[in-house]
Formats: sequence, structure tokens, C-alpha cells
Amino acid sequence: MPSSQAPIVVTGISLVSALGHSAEGSWQRLCLGQSGLQVQQPYPEHPPLPLGLIHRQPTGCLTLLDQLLQALLTDTNLCPPLPHCGIVIGSSRGLQYQWEAWLRLRHQGGHDLDLGAWWASLPQSLALSVATKLQTQAPVLSPTAACATGIWAIAHGILLIKSGQCQQVIVGAVETPITPLTLAGFRQMGALCQTGVHPFDRQRQGFALGEGGALLLLETQASAIARQAKIYGQILGVGLTADGLYLTAPDHQARGMLSAVKTCLTQARLSATEIDHIHAHGTGTRLNDQAEAQWIQQLCPDVPISASKGSTGHTLGAAGAMATVFSLLSLRDHVLFPTVGLRNPAFDLNFITSLQARPLEKILCCSYGFGGQNAVIGLGR
Repeated sequence: MPSSQAPIVVTGISLVSALGHSAEGSWQRLCLGQSGLQVQQPYPEHPPLPLGLIHRQPTGCLTLLDQLLQALLTDTNLCPPLPHCGIVIGSSRGLQYQWEAWLRLRHQGGHDLDLGAWWASLPQSLALSVATKLQTQAPVLSPTAACATGIWAIAHGILLIKSGQCQQVIVGAVETPITPLTLAGFRQMGALCQTGVHPFDRQRQGFALGEGGALLLLETQASAIARQAKIYGQILGVGLTADGLYLTAPDHQARGMLSAVKTCLTQARLSATEIDHIHAHGTGTRLNDQAEAQWIQQLCPDVPISASKGSTGHTLGAAGAMATVFSLLSLRDHVLFPTVGLRNPAFDLNFITSLQARPLEKILCCSYGFGGQNAVIGLGR
């Protein structure tokens, strides 16, 4: 069994977003300050809104997951069968789009629901789909933690390695949330922007839903060296907490967020002054941005901050996994990407609004979700 202190590294990545159909393509456009958001109307019952669609029409979750898995296998030079590789793939909405389609058909023509198809559409089906393709006999997990799901999945993968159950684990999350029901719910809450996403801005008005996902291969450093794998970065620590206060709002004092950050720093044996960059959750909503800015002002007010949702949209459960991949590419290329949509900052913090090159060694990546879910991961070169 590996030591609990043995380094865990990332040796493969894949990412698809409204910015591009690959990790590198999305990363290049993010660095250029471009956005994949466009005003679109995929459903006639909903008005046009800024959305982050990968294609012209909403994508199926399993289709996107297959694309991500193939790209990850290519990046890692691995091929099935992988009987000892663990799987931890989460989603906030899962195959909800399929359920909505079935309900529409039933309403229109009285079609009976195929129970076998329904069973195959349950939330764990995404992780099981990958497990089947890889023919693994290792643990297969499917966590759900609202918009913190992506980092939760990575955290579970770390635990599988540290407990000695796996030497390699594929982790990540995928989300295709642009469905009539999801749009209706967030519109009713007043959470969606009408013209654009403006993280941490005085004029911020809400988020734009986006499709996307990311997968990562985690393994022990010894395993990576033994197979001469390329290493994108090291997992330094993770912090997971819950506010336990509100269903749809963060703790206004940001205590849960701050606790998650401190736990992550303790695991990583780092002080706040050693952090070179924060990849913020930055949804562009009034409450989230205010709470996130509050803990940063308390703990590390001078650290440079970027947020990517003005470029990709908010991919809900996949957001943390995608942000982790972007942070690893920041470490690789020694660049800070701009926060698209930020024009007039509402907070006195060190926001990055244009591409900057500088030495980077340690990054914090943050993700928060409804129900007060808080997840923070520390990454190092």
C-alpha cells in the first residue's frame, strides 16, 4: 500500500467546452480572452439567452463523455483493457435531458417508458459506461455534489490511491445542462444572465449555462515514472466542506469557503502567501462572487485571480474538473489567463484581465455548489 504522503500526479487530461473540442483548443482561446458564449434559442418555449453550446444544438451527455474518454486515452497512451484503473466520474444533472425527452414523448403520444432504458439512464450510468469500455474491475464511483462535483470526483480518486486500492484512477465530470427544465428552474430563480457573464463585476447579473466536461488520469508518482508518463502537475491538497445553511445561497460570511481553503492549505503544508494564483469559481452572480471575494480578502488579498466562466459558461457539476485542467495548463505554460467579462471590478482584489506570463508553482482552484457545497484543490508543478 502506498504511503498516504506519496505524491499523486496528473498524467493525462481531456476537456471539451463551448470554447473548443479539445483541451488545447479551449485553453488557447481562453488565453486569448475569447468566449464561447452566444445568444441562442434551442427551445422555442424559452427566450434567447447567452449559452455555451458545444454544437448548434444541445449535446447528449454520453456522446460528450465518449469524446472525453477517447481524448484522455490518446493523451495517456493507454488502451483497454485497464482492469486495475479506478473510475470516479460525476455529474450534477446526469442524463436529465433523456428523462425530459421521454416525458415529452409520453405527454405527446402516450408512450410507455422502457424501464430498462430508464435504469440505464440513472446518474451512475456515466461512470459505469466508462468502466464497461475500459473493462475495469477496480472501484467505480459516481459522486454528485451540485456545482462542486468535479473537484469532489478528483478528491474521491485521491482517496482510492491513498488507500492503496488503485494506482491509477480516471476522475472528472461531464455536464450537458441546457434542457428546458434546467433553463426554467434557473430563470425562475433569477440566476441566469440576460446579456453576458461578468464575474466579480459591479454590473454582474448571473451566469450562462454551458456544456462541457473534463477527465484527468491520477496516479502515484512512482507509477508515472515507471511508465515514463508525462506529468502535468501534482495534487497538493483538497478541502471539502458544507455550509449547512441555505439550499440556493452561500453562507454570507463565507465561513464554509474559508474552512475548505484552510483545510486544503493544511493538507498541502502551504501558507496562503505561497499561492501564486487562484482559479475562482466566479459565477457572475451577486451572492457567490461576494462570498468568494470575502474569503480571498481575508486570507490572501494580493494573490492574482482569474475566472473562466465568462468564456465557457457555467457547466455546473463539470465546472471544477474543467477549472482544474485549465489550472494545470496555467502551471505548464506559466501564464495567467484573463477573466473574460470583468470590466468594472466590484472588489479591491488582484483580478487578471489580460494574459500575463509569470513563474507559477502553486495554484488554488475553487468550486462551490447549491446546498453550500465547497471544494478547493491545490495544484503544484
